[in-house]
Amino acid sequence: MTADLHVHSYYSDGAYSPRELALRAREAGVGLLSVTDHDSMEGLAEKEAETRAAGLLFLAGWEVSSYSEIGKVHVLGYRCKPCAAYARFLEARRAGGIARAEDSLKKANAFFSLSLSMRDAERERAVESAPLHTMHVVRAVSKAIGKDEGEVYLRYFAKGKVAYSELCRPAPEEAIDVVHACGGLAVLAHPGRIGGKAGARESLMDGLVGYGLDGIECVYSTHTAEETEYFQAYAKARGLLVTGGSDFHAEGRGRTIGRPEFRPSDRLLAALGLR
Repeated sequence: MTADLHVHSYYSDGAYSPRELALRAREAGVGLLSVTDHDSMEGLAEKEAETRAAGLLFLAGWEVSSYSEIGKVHVLGYRCKPCAAYARFLEARRAGGIARAEDSLKKANAFFSLSLSMRDAERERAVESAPLHTMHVVRAVSKAIGKDEGEVYLRYFAKGKVAYSELCRPAPEEAIDVVHACGGLAVLAHPGRIGGKAGARESLMDGLVGYGLDGIECVYSTHTAEETEYFQAYAKARGLLVTGGSDFHAEGRGRTIGRPEFRPSDRLLAALGLR
């Protein structure tokens, strides 16, 4: 059985509904799917229903957009159930998303001589109840200046760039805490995309393992063969679970559901309650 344990719907910054994702996953030969939207489990019941209706195994998931001193350190949460700790975390993420969007939008307006409002960013959300994400601001700005949103993010909104905002970004330890409070497994997402030098990255990973990290997303769309091999060896040496996913958001962004191919181990399936 192949699995894709990292895709995004329009409940965060993806382009498609849970139904469209499930159908695309089935067409790609995926047997197990997890829709891991940013910072919330919005639409969880719908995601489960549509995944099962497509004849696929369903795994509840989400992705916490956490950050450290060396950059983006996102944490995937699997097998989670909403609880009081999750409600508090979600409330903080909603408030933080608004504050961060306002800060980034102010910087972008000044840099590009624009007059975009928060309403312009909010219109980029397909689901109004979903937390406001940096990519919603990026989309509004990219439309205003007529450039590709991926390019706009990397050139102006990534860490250290002119429209980047440090406000209200949770630490990866906070992400692990809330995932565990929800009864889930905490997995480090796309470790190859963590910034900084290799030594600093490994030191960060060691600290998170000591804190209680359960697994690593070793198989990932932009990992090289060498990176995949390194992360798999790292996980094996520390007894961590190995996961994989495409991080698919939409067509035309260089990622495809079900690629790279990932076949979950019996150990992972057992840990996820699927065997």
